[in-house]
Amino acid sequence: MRYTLLLHYAEESPETIGDDVIAEGMQRMASYAATLHAAGVLIAAEVLQPSDVATTVRRVDGAVQVQDGPFADTKEQLGGTIVIDVPDLDAALEWASQAPALEWGGTVEIRPGATHTVDGVWTPSG
Repeated sequence: MRYTLLLHYAEESPETIGDDVIAEGMQRMASYAATLHAAGVLIAAEVLQPSDVATTVRRVDGAVQVQDGPFADTKEQLGGTIVIDVPDLDAALEWASQAPALEWGGTVEIRPGATHTVDGVWTPSG
């Protein structure tokens, strides 16, 4: 079953935590992705740009509204997503427990997939 790991953590910059910490974080994410890939469970992974470059679109009373910034204005932001294909929630929990975001004080939200696309066609994920 496909699960998406939603990585939430406080956004930092090299100015606030230093280039060495950023480089170490990048190395840990590379190692984590390589481990998921080697185990044959990695479908996709993406680290997102900072939330200050996000744009939010919503429809209000039939009109599209575009707003600069993230959907939720919180201390922790959605920093990345990882899609894995594992037998069950216990396996997803085990992989999530190894996510570097947890070492940075972040959280990992696990969501089972409902549908996904294959060649542009929605396909049940179960």
